[in-house]
Amino acid sequence: MKKYYVTVNGNRYEVEVEEAKEDFNGPSKVLNSSSNREGNYKPSPMQVPKPVISKEKILNNDIKEGEKINCPMPGTILNINVKEGDNIKKGDLLFILEAMKMENEIVSPISGTVISISVSKGQSVNTGDILAIIK
Repeated sequence: MKKYYVTVNGNRYEVEVEEAKEDFNGPSKVLNSSSNREGNYKPSPMQVPKPVISKEKILNNDIKEGEKINCPMPGTILNINVKEGDNIKKGDLLFILEAMKMENEIVSPISGTVISISVSKGQSVNTGDILAIIK
């Protein structure tokens, strides 16, 4: 147990804190602070997966042919159910998008061949982002 002194609304309290086990909820982070200064904790930045095709390439219309599948809402790509070159039918499941703590299925509006997939699993996306192109 470690003892700390905490001041809340002008009242000073002595607090005993039990050290968490490392495997309880992931690795622990050590913050250095003293009673006379405030510390700022900055977590390490999350690594964002890189898309298969850059947004710039798609936005510059380097890929001109085909039906662009746009993201209907902001969220995170949980699963990609197709790969480039797959022949798909109208209504086939393309992606699982997590938005507002719900899993949303994104299905193909047309039959055809997947020309490109511009997102990767775990990637954050916004409304209107191009997810795939089908021809």
